[in-house]
Amino acid sequence: MGFWHDKTLAEMSKAEWESLCDGCGRCCLHKLRDEDTDELSFTNVACGLLDLKTARCSDYARRRTKIPDCVQLTPKKLKTVDWLPPSCAYRRLQEGKDLPSWHPLITGRAESVIEAGASAAGRAISERDAGPLEHHLVEWPGQLPRRP
Repeated sequence: MGFWHDKTLAEMSKAEWESLCDGCGRCCLHKLRDEDTDELSFTNVACGLLDLKTARCSDYARRRTKIPDCVQLTPKKLKTVDWLPPSCAYRRLQEGKDLPSWHPLITGRAESVIEAGASAAGRAISERDAGPLEHHLVEWPGQLPRRP
């Protein structure tokens, strides 16, 4: 049993909260929202700070300075965010679900995220190379991963 079973998201320490992130990088992919229908679409286009090989932020500590609209997720903000992937630990715990079996807090290995097919590593492209986001719509960021 881990701390996530014993505490609410709001009760977690900063270190516990941060450790919930599995490092998949899916939340760092650009999303589009239809102005008329409010429908959300996912792309495979990564934020400029996302390392495409590891799916980790290349400057996590200063990301909000470099990318002003980067969302700093908090328990309060989590209640209004509707674009986290269904595999996201924050979303899953908020919905009363457990962590996925491949989560690093379960496996003890960061590589388990890539092995499970949950990571954006090797699947995303740089926003510098992408062109119009509408040309890069994909469904996988909004779906549960299927093991490769």
